[in-house]
Amino acid sequence: MRAHHYLGFVALVGRSLRYVAEIDGHWLALLGWASAALKVASRDDWIGWSPTLQWQRLACIANNSRFLILPGERVKNLASRILGLNLACLSQDWLLVHGHRLILAETFVDPSRFSGTCYRGANWVELGHTRGFSKSNDTYHPHGQQKRVWVYPLHPQAQSILSGAVAHPALPRLEVKMMVLSDTDAQALFARLSAIDDPCAKRGLRHQQRSLLAIILCAVISGAQGSTAIGEWVKRLPAAMLRRLRCRRAQDGSYERPSEPTIRRMLKGIDIEQLESQLGGWLQTQGQRGEPIAIDGKVLRGTRSIGATQDTLQLVSAFGHHSGMVMNQVAVPDKASEMKAVKPLLDAMELTGRVVTADALHTQIETAQYLVQDKGAHYLLTVKDNQPTLKADIASLHMEASPP
Repeated sequence: MRAHHYLGFVALVGRSLRYVAEIDGHWLALLGWASAALKVASRDDWIGWSPTLQWQRLACIANNSRFLILPGERVKNLASRILGLNLACLSQDWLLVHGHRLILAETFVDPSRFSGTCYRGANWVELGHTRGFSKSNDTYHPHGQQKRVWVYPLHPQAQSILSGAVAHPALPRLEVKMMVLSDTDAQALFARLSAIDDPCAKRGLRHQQRSLLAIILCAVISGAQGSTAIGEWVKRLPAAMLRRLRCRRAQDGSYERPSEPTIRRMLKGIDIEQLESQLGGWLQTQGQRGEPIAIDGKVLRGTRSIGATQDTLQLVSAFGHHSGMVMNQVAVPDKASEMKAVKPLLDAMELTGRVVTADALHTQIETAQYLVQDKGAHYLLTVKDNQPTLKADIASLHMEASPP
């Protein structure tokens, strides 16, 4: 590889596999697979996932970072044949070596050198091109050499599995990934966090409240559940991420990481209503543009202790269909009060042109008028037998005889 490949041979990024294709003991080709690229616009648009799901499921993609047909006698269709055989065993081999299966394969082809014929012959899908940047540590540098982006689904439902709000059974239980917050996103996030009241005394304060809240939010988006998992996530943060999260600087110039007890105390003492109010808009910017919104009410698990006489806590949430991200939520006294929660739940959200879905409880004239007239949104509501007149009216339209 070092002698014959134009990129040479260096350590493959992240988790990797290396293959030798041979026949009768004679080496024909070398292939190298590595962890997927962090951000590829054409790939991410094709998948249709949100930034949250991208961080959680990026490990389900592998990148064909090296493919070399060794010098020798030319054989027709050899490259596509080898690639097809490799793809047939790649996901299973990844499971044996790294503990989980793959959902998608990707690669980048330099158009100044290759046309990608072997990938086309192996039924890969060409998506577009890269922007022409290379990554060095946490910095991107333009090199002006755009490459063509190709993908190959290793599962017939690869797109819906990777972008689905509900985890598909084919998705592995992956370890918590390290979310990277850009400087622009960090600036927008801290502008909102600064408006939240800080109940802590300034004297002896070791970590800023907004820094702790930013850490907690990024850890949860990355998949951490609970203060212990968040504390473990913080331990793996690189210096660049600690800088963006505005962690405290020590005398030696290093960044101090908050401990798990500190994170737990913050979770107990923060004003939840203020936090939800400030973060709702920021979370909407992290979801998919124009993503449909679902309204649903649930009982919060663990809010009623044994022997308690009062009802459990009821929450009504607005969340993205594809990302699964909760954009806002409000508490209600009981199930029947969900109808009155629609307006306070959605007032702060930008819904123009978006579809809002809800169950039969919200199939009310007031809700429909509010969504269309006040918010400029569309609605998809369920009609059941408890509204016989409306159900009969719909049946009389004979919708099956007209275009949807």
